[in-house]
Amino acid sequence: MNFQKLDHYLATLGEEYGLKGFDCKVMQEHKVLYRKSWGYSDYACSTPVSDNDLYDVYSCTKVITMTAAMQCVEAGLFGLDDKVEKYIPSFGTMTVSEDFVPFRWPMRWPTKADRQHPSPSQVTIRQLMTMTSGLSYDLDSEAIRQLLARNPEAGTVEIAGAIGEMPLLFDPGTRYSYSLGHDVVGAIIETVTGMPYREYLKENIFAPLGLRNMMMHVPETECGRLSAQYGGVMGSDEIRPMDVGNRYRLTRNYDSGGAGLACTVDDYILVLDALANGGVAFNGHHLLRAESIDEMRRPQLNEAALADFARSGKVGYSYGLGVRTLVDAGSSCSPVGEFGWDGAAGAYAVIDPENKLSIFYAQEVLGMLKSYNEIHPTLRDLVYECLEDRGQDCARNKRRLVYENIAGRIFISQ
Repeated sequence: MNFQKLDHYLATLGEEYGLKGFDCKVMQEHKVLYRKSWGYSDYACSTPVSDNDLYDVYSCTKVITMTAAMQCVEAGLFGLDDKVEKYIPSFGTMTVSEDFVPFRWPMRWPTKADRQHPSPSQVTIRQLMTMTSGLSYDLDSEAIRQLLARNPEAGTVEIAGAIGEMPLLFDPGTRYSYSLGHDVVGAIIETVTGMPYREYLKENIFAPLGLRNMMMHVPETECGRLSAQYGGVMGSDEIRPMDVGNRYRLTRNYDSGGAGLACTVDDYILVLDALANGGVAFNGHHLLRAESIDEMRRPQLNEAALADFARSGKVGYSYGLGVRTLVDAGSSCSPVGEFGWDGAAGAYAVIDPENKLSIFYAQEVLGMLKSYNEIHPTLRDLVYECLEDRGQDCARNKRRLVYENIAGRIFISQ
């Protein structure tokens, strides 16, 4: 294997996209194949990127939340098709907005003043995970604002209850819309385990893997380790400093299962590595059963929901339980069944059980669309090309590659 092409591409990101820094790591069968970091982690561009840097990974949190949720399913604490009302009572009396118009820009989320009809069915945990519940991503909803006015330090379960008070975008199970569903899943985990969601993660994922640099809330003493955050400028390729913090951490007691985590690249990829190796971590700890991982990456959307998901621009993918999952071999160098997700500031996770391969890339630029439709797929495909070491563009040639690591050599099955 030869990672020269990947090295060359990553070396262009600063000039091509204006990035100030990034960190990228590739593992296969618990071994590090590649590591590249570049640039600076502070606004003054005086502190080089290091392994110690923390990144707000935003929606890459969802991969961790789905791992935690599937642990709960394995333990019999809840079922995927359980009704959410069983754990969050406000979900028992939900209504559906008749005024919401999907894909209209600027987005207008439903309000309590909308015309509404009773939901014809109750939301299930599976629907929360697959973004088919009908929930919105409105952090500033009337119900949340009213709750925080009464209790500025409201916790995870309380805020999930407020989420359940808002009108749905559509009848549950009929369409796809990116939502706060995974935040509600975190609250359900908190309810069934009797411990704060952050503590569940520490006890059942972080500690068993020795992860000391993954956290829901960054202590004040550690904030200096956070990589400087930038934002894209609408209508241009310019990026500017955007020191606004993570807006998804609504209170210090709220653990956002959808977007709350901060971590180092070294810690995050060890979870991906375990998922890529049948749920077994580098230290032998069994994080999940292989069949639970297969259920996570199984395509879950109906035809209408898949058409909605296609608007996200993730070419060749469908959606599983909180993750994209590759269904079209001709659109990627990775094999069908490769899965993962990304984050609002450009973090990118790839999990490939077929080849026991994992990729994690982190940057901190909010609202940069080219991260998703250019950098991520190019990075992914170049990793596979470098593993193949033939110098060919596998995406252009529409070939599906399957790798077997035998006696230290890479063999290719066409």
